[in-house]
Amino acid sequence: MSHNQEMQDLIPLVNSLQDAFSSLGMVCPIDLPQIAVVGGQSAGKSSVLENCVGKDFLPRGSGIVTRRPLILQLINAKAGKNLFKSKNMLHICLSLLEYAEFLHQKGKKFTDFNEVRKEIEAETDRITGKKKGISAVPINLRVYSPHVLNLTLVDLPGMTKVPVGDQPPDIEFQIRDMLLQFITKENTLILAVTPANSDLATSDALKLAKECDPQGIRTIGVLTKLDLMDEGTDARDILENKVFSLRRGYIGVVNRSQKDIDGSKDIRAALAGERKFFLSHSAYRHMADRLGTPYLQKVLNQTLINHIRDTLPSLRSKLQSEVFAMEKEVEEYKRFNPNDPTIKTKALLTLIQNFGDDFERTIEGGGGAEVVMSELTCGAKINKIFHERFPFELVKFEKDEKAMRKEIAFTIQNIQGVRVGLFTPDMAFEAITKNQIEKLLSPALKCVDMVSAELMTAVKNCADGMNRYPLLRDETERILSTFLREQEQKAKDHITLMIEIELSYMNTNHQDFVGFDAAAKGGGGRKKAKTLGNQVIRKGWLSMVVSFIKGSSREYWFVLTSESLTLFRDSEEKEQKYSLRLEDMKVRDIESGRFSIGKKYAFAIYYTTGRNVYKDQDQLQLVAQSEEEMESWKASFLRAGVYPEAEKSSAPDPDMASLDPQLERQVETIKNLVESYIDIVIKTIKDQIPKTIMHTMVNKLKFYIQKELIAMIYAAGDQNSLMEESKEAATRREEMIKMYHACKDALGLVQDINVKTVHTPLPPPVNIDEDLPPPPKPSRPHSTASMPRPPPARPNNNTQTSPRAPTRPSADRPNVPGRPNVPQRPPGGGGGRPVPPRPSIPQRPQ
Repeated sequence: MSHNQEMQDLIPLVNSLQDAFSSLGMVCPIDLPQIAVVGGQSAGKSSVLENCVGKDFLPRGSGIVTRRPLILQLINAKAGKNLFKSKNMLHICLSLLEYAEFLHQKGKKFTDFNEVRKEIEAETDRITGKKKGISAVPINLRVYSPHVLNLTLVDLPGMTKVPVGDQPPDIEFQIRDMLLQFITKENTLILAVTPANSDLATSDALKLAKECDPQGIRTIGVLTKLDLMDEGTDARDILENKVFSLRRGYIGVVNRSQKDIDGSKDIRAALAGERKFFLSHSAYRHMADRLGTPYLQKVLNQTLINHIRDTLPSLRSKLQSEVFAMEKEVEEYKRFNPNDPTIKTKALLTLIQNFGDDFERTIEGGGGAEVVMSELTCGAKINKIFHERFPFELVKFEKDEKAMRKEIAFTIQNIQGVRVGLFTPDMAFEAITKNQIEKLLSPALKCVDMVSAELMTAVKNCADGMNRYPLLRDETERILSTFLREQEQKAKDHITLMIEIELSYMNTNHQDFVGFDAAAKGGGGRKKAKTLGNQVIRKGWLSMVVSFIKGSSREYWFVLTSESLTLFRDSEEKEQKYSLRLEDMKVRDIESGRFSIGKKYAFAIYYTTGRNVYKDQDQLQLVAQSEEEMESWKASFLRAGVYPEAEKSSAPDPDMASLDPQLERQVETIKNLVESYIDIVIKTIKDQIPKTIMHTMVNKLKFYIQKELIAMIYAAGDQNSLMEESKEAATRREEMIKMYHACKDALGLVQDINVKTVHTPLPPPVNIDEDLPPPPKPSRPHSTASMPRPPPARPNNNTQTSPRAPTRPSADRPNVPGRPNVPQRPPGGGGGRPVPPRPSIPQRPQ
């Protein structure tokens, strides 16, 4: 097989790859090389395609006519001339080779191209309806003809800016998004069609092409409607690539006019008229062999062949990766027999075992290749609940000191009644303390709910491995959900009992209790002494409001220690912005309103003494990325001794307007005693609640999954029904096997191609940002770029010179703009000496 023939087989090869997947109703997992045709409405895209085919087959009309991508595969169907004895028979048989096939009607041959047009319209309406809507689902059409060159073209909707009829208001953006789906792919060449009778600077096609292909490696310009330009004007500079230069240059074509179309003018006659136009036009006759539809076909054919050849190595590599990625799953599918009970039993046991291993891993953690790196797993989240969320919830119930003093004063006076109390009553301390201890039950039960929710989420996530068998998954989730609810109730009962035990006896002899004497002297109360030293508690990025009026914020790296909060401009902590002492500081929630920044996950820190926190701001607003992050930061502030703001007390109570000095001393003593004892209880609760939850819920659920789950599933009902595949899983299994074989077949096709052909380099880059380069020297009337230029002949009076006959480019070696021609082999046969090929001269970029 010759090099040229082998290269010509590359386009049918890509078509075969496309068919290998399309015939299975699947989308090819690899971007195959093709040419996407883009342009504005009425730019002449349809006429260009019809001229390439030589048939009228595309719908026409006003507005957006092309509303679905049309993947058009042109196949050169050649007939052996030696099989026919007469030219008439050859013509008849060649005409029989001209037909079209749709992928959605595979096997049906359309010889009447008017029927092809009707089928395109019907298939478009089937998906988009008749209200001018659009769809990215392509229509696949293959045209066989001896008059075409092998090509794969994608006709895309014309770009528009104004919706027509029932089109949505955002039709412009819908079409743009559809075009980008195709032309952003690195394996897609862009055919940018622009009418010559409009300003090239406003060409939507060129603008979009430059956006997706800034280097111009994949873009070919097509200039239409050259015959409709105003008298006295021409597009010579554009076609010579002097204006809005493209790396691959421009090719001019002349399409049929609307009058020609209405009059059913034959396309072959139109092509003859196009040739005559270029040869007779003074501005174009010197480049006539590099203009017109036949030349465009040759350029597209050669360019697509080169592009396919260049992308074959990566195409082969991607196919190998796809095959390798699917092999393991396909082997499992091949061994699967839906009707074999032994295979179902083995699959059931394997799924339950894998489920247990996954749940164990998500709770206990562990390293290796299976560690999750994108988010926190269940065990890590439960740890944050125990050590951040739960301690923070414990302090939320506290009231401010004014409210507590009011409560204590009322209690003392009600206990004394009409008597005048000389001593602080013990009953007031016990009543206030029990009231505070009862409030600890609510955050403790909330901790149970948070852990239960995380465990149930972990069960659902681990059950994803059973999606192939939905009944088994549902039954597994039902069994574990029931068990978890039972254990949740046991945990709540145990915690309730724990609080009741605390309420049953006030151990005032506890070693950490402050005692009456110290409380009466003003000592005790909630201690804020740092026990961590100046250790780092948390680091991370937060946004800080820098202007309340403008609502602007900046992101800083925050370092929270047990004594200070420091802001840095960088996470390496080299450039310090500001530092705050934590003493007398509290945290408050931000509500949407006058002084908020309109962000959901915001909180503020402020000094209780009223001094400014940052510059002239009395509070510093901080914004996190999520609610979980916000709550975690607030919990970290709590660990540093910065407590949340207490609930605001109501208006001053007239009963508390004045207290006698004796009652006021009693109130202060009771407050110090209560705070000291509550600190002891909270320390116990913080330690015991996580242990209770781990024992009654987490560990029991792990044990139940490992030891009891399989028995409960067997007791639930018929295992054969539980192991029934879902329709989606069965479909996926069949599609995966088909996809695997399609990729293997495609890989075999690619590996059979020898791409050791003569390399044709890309045209050199053009600089479109500077002034236009000087115009090139005038070329000969006919293109002779493929021939070496002879030296200038000396004048000879005895020799009469004759004009040189124009040389047409060979069909095997199309003269591509900016590309050197491929040298041919020396002719063989005969006894003469072989003539060496003439060297080709690189052309200037056009």
